[in-house]
Amino acid sequence: MTQFLFQKTEILGLLRIKPFYAPDERGYLSKTFEKTIFAEHGINLAPWEELRSCSRKGVLRGLHFQRRHSQDKLVQVLHGAVYDVAVDLRPGSETFGKWAGFYLTAENHQLLYIPKGFAHGFLALEDDTLFSYLCGDRYDPESDGGICWDDPQLAVSWPLDRVEQTIISEKDAALPTLAEYRASM
Repeated sequence: MTQFLFQKTEILGLLRIKPFYAPDERGYLSKTFEKTIFAEHGINLAPWEELRSCSRKGVLRGLHFQRRHSQDKLVQVLHGAVYDVAVDLRPGSETFGKWAGFYLTAENHQLLYIPKGFAHGFLALEDDTLFSYLCGDRYDPESDGGICWDDPQLAVSWPLDRVEQTIISEKDAALPTLAEYRASM
């Protein structure tokens, strides 16, 4: 039986989390969130809504954020696998414009805590990848924003060699670059 393990990343506030996980001959029991344990590690997530997406292999979603009602998120893969990316867009942050990427899979049970002020996206590495977002504020479509997934300034190292094709929505394909976003701030 494993207890929660909170791992810092190179970007302040962005945490990789191994949840409570207890396997046995029947399967497993997992606890992915407990308010007091998270608060002890500096995470004061007050869940507002939970969203789930199901994606085919090669679907790339992101990089998304909200201008108002910025959402902190606890994300995890329930089925399948993704390469998950978070980009620091917090004004005044020492790591503004820096990104970090993580392999999240149903098998590794890992979660990622993404603080408010980050853009977020992922590349589905398997068919029928089920992704869960526990969000700390409501979705606000009027303040929806994003950064282009293949912005050369960001230079995210997406593992595109692991998919046959990249599937991107028209909306995501039209997102601005980091420089364009910064100019609009």
